[in-house]
Amino acid sequence: MTQGAIHHIEIYVADLAESEEFWGWLLESLGYTPNQKWDEGISWQLKGQYLVFVQAESQFTVSGYHRKRIGLNHLAFNVESSANVDDYKVKLEERGSRILYLDKHPYAGGSENYAIYFEDPNGIKVELVATRAKNENEGCD
Repeated sequence: MTQGAIHHIEIYVADLAESEEFWGWLLESLGYTPNQKWDEGISWQLKGQYLVFVQAESQFTVSGYHRKRIGLNHLAFNVESSANVDDYKVKLEERGSRILYLDKHPYAGGSENYAIYFEDPNGIKVELVATRAKNENEGCD
């Protein structure tokens, strides 16, 4: 255990099956392995940390999610190289994913960040980045 390291992140989703298909492909391609699965949720882990996706109850899905409301803006994952970012762009386009900031790609997060931004089925922004920005506050909404 590393004190202060994130143990897990739990995200409620509108359609668990759709999220499982999307996140399963993405997380497993990043090296995560399936961790747990039950009727209302699923998780994947990497090096002792895990991401959990849980089916939201119908009364809580009415207003939907938007990354600019209070709460989670996006999840960012490291990839090994700019070539990985380029490969993911092609794969995401083939899967019909909504890619964000195409007019600024691959430097939407600044000149130090070679990244791709896209949305999951719930509209949660996801970033795959090959390098870290010097100013972590720099970037897109």
